[in-house]
Amino acid sequence: MESIQWKVEGMTCANCALTINKYLEKEGQHNIRVNPIDGDVSFELVDGTVTEKLKTGIEALGYHVVPEKTEGVPVRRPFLSNHLNRFLFCLPFTAILLLHMLHEWIPVHFLMNPWVQLALCLPVYVVGMQFFGRSAIKSLRNGVPNMNVLIALGATAAFVYSLAGTLLQLGPVYLFYETTATIITLVFLGNYLEDASMASTQRALKGLIKSQKVMANMIAFDDQHQEIIFPMENTQLKVGDLVLINSGEQVPIDCKILWGEAHVNEAILTGESLPVHKYAKDSLIGGSVLESGSVRAQVTATGNDTVLSGILQMVKKAQGEKPPVQLLADRISAIFVPVVIGIAMVTLVGNWLYLGQFTPALMRSIAVLVIACPCAMGLATPAAIAVGLGRAARSGILFRNAGSLEAFRHIRQVVFDKTGTLTTGEFTVSNIAAMGVEEEELKRVVWSLEKHSNHPIARCLAISFKTKNDIRWSSVEEVKGLGMQGTDREGNRYAAGSYAMAADQTPDASHQVYVLRNDVLIGWIDLADEIRPEAKQVLSYLRSKDIKTILLSGDSEARCAKLAQELGIDTYHAGQTPAQKLEKITAYTAQTPTAMVGDGINDAPALAKATIGISLSEASQLAMQSAQVVLMNQGLRKLPLALGLGKHTYLTIQQNLFWAFFYNIVAIPVAAFGFLTPAFGALVMGLSDVVLAVNSVRLFVKKVV
Repeated sequence: MESIQWKVEGMTCANCALTINKYLEKEGQHNIRVNPIDGDVSFELVDGTVTEKLKTGIEALGYHVVPEKTEGVPVRRPFLSNHLNRFLFCLPFTAILLLHMLHEWIPVHFLMNPWVQLALCLPVYVVGMQFFGRSAIKSLRNGVPNMNVLIALGATAAFVYSLAGTLLQLGPVYLFYETTATIITLVFLGNYLEDASMASTQRALKGLIKSQKVMANMIAFDDQHQEIIFPMENTQLKVGDLVLINSGEQVPIDCKILWGEAHVNEAILTGESLPVHKYAKDSLIGGSVLESGSVRAQVTATGNDTVLSGILQMVKKAQGEKPPVQLLADRISAIFVPVVIGIAMVTLVGNWLYLGQFTPALMRSIAVLVIACPCAMGLATPAAIAVGLGRAARSGILFRNAGSLEAFRHIRQVVFDKTGTLTTGEFTVSNIAAMGVEEEELKRVVWSLEKHSNHPIARCLAISFKTKNDIRWSSVEEVKGLGMQGTDREGNRYAAGSYAMAADQTPDASHQVYVLRNDVLIGWIDLADEIRPEAKQVLSYLRSKDIKTILLSGDSEARCAKLAQELGIDTYHAGQTPAQKLEKITAYTAQTPTAMVGDGINDAPALAKATIGISLSEASQLAMQSAQVVLMNQGLRKLPLALGLGKHTYLTIQQNLFWAFFYNIVAIPVAAFGFLTPAFGALVMGLSDVVLAVNSVRLFVKKVV
């Protein structure tokens, strides 16, 4: 199936997102994600479906699919196209209209004329209905009534009641034009404040997006092979192009250094401001900054293939997902508007019978309509998730889905792989022994096999023993958890790997790599590996939080025992194959929610099975694809922050949901019993979402570790 990603304008609340989601579901699309905060809509297109038909359907719902070519490009829009402009338009009319309430102190008796009040109210009502009314009608037509239904009903009830009083000359007690105008004006103000607040929840993501489009110094050559440097927008670069990056400049796009060296600040991706020293053949990530030095580099990825684009897509995809905690709020939001309308009708009839007067009963029912806020329930989770994922992305932590962020609060034990996870994976050869062959021949065999693997041990051996005289294989493969096997063109079988490959040849299991030819041991190699400098601190943090730590490794018993003792790990399992790792993780996960941290191909099944799979960015692609969380560049150092963000994001969601439910449970009865006016109700309703957004934004600066 083809993956579709659109930017949709016009969503004002979670019910809007629900409307689009239901429409796409009805059309048979799969894996639908709609983010009401930034307007991102993604889904998998079913074969045979015409995208133009879906766009037309979404437009018919009252929303606008932004064409790809104009996305992110500033567009001139009509004056009344946003909430701020609508508020500014309505404000003068409403302010003048409200002056008639001060006629005893200010000589504005002409405002007591009902026709003057109608003239002042009419422009506000027309603008209000152009937005709220159209949105309400479309939402009703599609079976998902939104908050604008309540606003439109409340404002229209006051306007029609006042208009009837004017036409029938029933006197000033029937005039509530100021109520109509105030409701519309204050809701526009509230919507503007809400939009501004919600936009701030995307601050971290916007910081990443801004760094995507910059000017690059492209290198070209003329007919005389003279170098020419000219500016070009990085979006126009292609793989293989050459660029010059000078001190103080931003790396325009993913590339590899061909000449020069530099200190590079990768804080935009890792959250760490300390520069990293880069040399020839090292990779540079688009968006990072050269603090010193100058390099010539070759473009290695463009467009959606760059690291930064991948991060943005991952975060946006996660923001569009709904964690389990949101499902109850969604179910309530779907029926909230009809329930509120029912409560308003009961309020009208009950107060009319109790008070014996229609006018105050109507005002109380209108107050019920305008103070109710389904948006707060619908946005409680997306707002917190947007901030949590945004902060995580800026700190070098990538979540593949929102559910993983929520699931961190349950984690009671963390399982670690050894090589490349708790250790650096930067091995050095400490000892080598050849048996029955020359040492150079042994190195040639090892190089020829290990260059086909991405395992940290294999990379070390390939670098250490590199030679031009390699063996030509007729077949070569990596056996997960064991090592490399190959058959040369003469039919000789070679293997280089763990002790399991040579168990029938020697009782000595103390070496890292055993080399065999035709099932006969011809040598072994010892390697030294350093513990990651942050490992001890991270494991100490986990113990302080009463989180059990477990080592799960394919390495030998002796080395695993030594590492566990040095780091204070609670339990360890040595000599584990991928199948055994999967079996152990399955058992641990069945006992209690378990996180698994790994980086190799042999960790992929276990990462996928764990409650939360965590991979390092230096890991194999298979491990990264199997994990729900990726820690960028700084290894384990980000693990406590990931745990803390998960816990505090969920806490923020709980606070938001409590506020949303508490507000509606208290506000609706208060309005029904006549303790506030419709105008004040409209103001309080508009500010309710702002409170929620401000609470979510606190996650940007909140101490979570």
